[in-house]
Amino acid sequence: MLPSNLRRRLRLGVLTAVVAAAALVAPTATTATAATGSTVVGVASGRCLDVVGNSTASKTRVNIYDCIGQANQAWTFTAAGELRVYDGTMCLDVAGASTTSPADAQIYPCNGGGNQKWRITADGTIVGVQSGLCLDVTGAGTANSTLVGLYTCTGAGNQKWRTALGDAQPPSVPGNPRVSDLVCDAVTFSWNAATDNVGVAFYDVYHDGQLMKSVSGSTLSTSLTVVGGVTWGLYVNARDAAGNVSQASATVPVTPPQCQPDTQAPSAPTGLTGSASGTTVTLNWTAATDNIGVRAYDVYRGGAKVGSVTGTATAPPATTFVDSGLAPNTSYSYYVVARDAQANVSPPSASKTVITGAACGDSVCAVTQIARDTDIPWGLVTLPDGTILYNRRDAHDIVHLNPATGAKTSVGTVPGVDNTDGEGGLLGLAIASSFAGDHWLYIMHTSPSDNRIVRIKLANDKLDTASEQVLLSGLLRNKFHNGGRLRFGPDGKLYASTGDAQNGDNAQNKTSLNGKILRINPDGSVPSDNPFGNQVWSYGHRNPQGLAFDSQGRLWEQEFGNAVMDETNLITKGGNYGWPACEGTSGTCGTAGFLAPKRTYSTAEGSCSGIAIVRDVLYVACERGTRMYREVISGSELTDVQAYFNGTYGRLRTVEPAPDGGLWLTTTNNGDKDSIPDNSDEKIFHVALGG
Repeated sequence: MLPSNLRRRLRLGVLTAVVAAAALVAPTATTATAATGSTVVGVASGRCLDVVGNSTASKTRVNIYDCIGQANQAWTFTAAGELRVYDGTMCLDVAGASTTSPADAQIYPCNGGGNQKWRITADGTIVGVQSGLCLDVTGAGTANSTLVGLYTCTGAGNQKWRTALGDAQPPSVPGNPRVSDLVCDAVTFSWNAATDNVGVAFYDVYHDGQLMKSVSGSTLSTSLTVVGGVTWGLYVNARDAAGNVSQASATVPVTPPQCQPDTQAPSAPTGLTGSASGTTVTLNWTAATDNIGVRAYDVYRGGAKVGSVTGTATAPPATTFVDSGLAPNTSYSYYVVARDAQANVSPPSASKTVITGAACGDSVCAVTQIARDTDIPWGLVTLPDGTILYNRRDAHDIVHLNPATGAKTSVGTVPGVDNTDGEGGLLGLAIASSFAGDHWLYIMHTSPSDNRIVRIKLANDKLDTASEQVLLSGLLRNKFHNGGRLRFGPDGKLYASTGDAQNGDNAQNKTSLNGKILRINPDGSVPSDNPFGNQVWSYGHRNPQGLAFDSQGRLWEQEFGNAVMDETNLITKGGNYGWPACEGTSGTCGTAGFLAPKRTYSTAEGSCSGIAIVRDVLYVACERGTRMYREVISGSELTDVQAYFNGTYGRLRTVEPAPDGGLWLTTTNNGDKDSIPDNSDEKIFHVALGG
């Protein structure tokens, strides 16, 4: 039976935990202080987790001891995942930031390190986010003063703690999100309380899939920092003490006014030069000036805008542009204009005429539009006859496209697909090498209750929905962070990328299938050589989407970061890629046990979704970055990085190998985050590749 004071706090939704270790000197009455926080009891021992001797000194060990209601047994779990003690002045800490079993647990001044972050799971274990090890009573002891440390998770009673963690029910959706007091750099965001069977512990506030801040479960309004002139979609999730996360609230768009009104246009760019290499033209110019700052350059060819080069508030845009995929032996006339943050546009630069060469001499050659669609193409596969199947994310159907003629036919609607008012819906699409004989389409999609992987047969150019088999269900869904890419490997296994469902703790929990790369057999069963005995192949991912295999059979992955950087990873069996303790190379990513990305991108130049590999060259399709990267795989590194189509076609979603050695490439410019079907105007291209 939990003490009455703990039961009362749990009803209020305050998640707490106590962790203790080391040889204990029994506390005396003279050191007792009033406890602010709550105790948690070891299941096997019935004793409380306790800081040795009531000491507040740095590096004091923790142990189990009789529950006596003192401050060294009163712990509070914070929104950042810390276990704080002594009114929040000290944190539970893994000594030496060790990730090796066994490790010592101690208290240490709170510093935000990954070795001070904890995940409290539904089965009663307390897991170190950085190490993946469980808080463990040494030697399965039950006596007073038995040390507590970290050890490989075994599921034994000495790793179980009696808290609110039997709770597996997420809170309800926060209601009536709204904004007030909008100014150029701030806004007040408010919502109605969510409900929960135990209590709401935290609210997590996002814009467009990026976490802005977390506040306590008693907070229903908060001030947010925003950027003048930039439209964001705000929403909030509720989170309970056990880490269950609600579905997201409705999205509230905000566009703050500019902080400094500006009506003065930049000067015209000068010194425009151009040169051709085969059918690729490279332009250079001298920077324009502006009273506040130039934010972008727009490049025009033949009087039509063909691309943009963008900067930020602190970094000016580049003064060069590469225009690829042009016709041979053709004269092209260019000019450039400058733009500031408030869309004041300069006069055009002087024009420059460039004549292309007789043939493509570059890596990327002709670009041909083969189709348009009113919805968002997401998954795309090439059939054995060279035609294409692609799915429409918000409309939930699959289209058969003949790229030679542009003829399109819907083969049917996938049953049970649901949208999320964000980025869920009909996602990944794959076929195995056996498709010509078995006709199975492998599909990942959001349902009303989860994300799932199914397979459906394609018979006579129609979906045979009666053949549907659910291969894997129960993947957590949310407005954003659903992952969704599917790819068959050379080993015949199906690989899938899953997002963390807007709860970073999922990514480090190897029993959760979210925030992972999964690997399953074509019938949905678990391969016997998977590293953890379940579907998990790698973990520590935030929102992975791109998957591709190179000529050596190695898996590469593309992943969205939160707000600092995106990353390309080389995936290894059982590898931990660090989220949420680190993002790209920031945070604690250098910690032993975390695998570093092979390349990172600022979010302004990245936010990349799909990848493809052709002749051991990696192609990366980027959304916010509005470009396609070409990166040569050399050993285990990515070299000779070049950017193409910078702003030419807008946001790019999916890139796939074409049977002629080129690429299929799709856009995702309109309706990308609203789940409304048929409110887009998207394009599918064929990209011819050179040497």
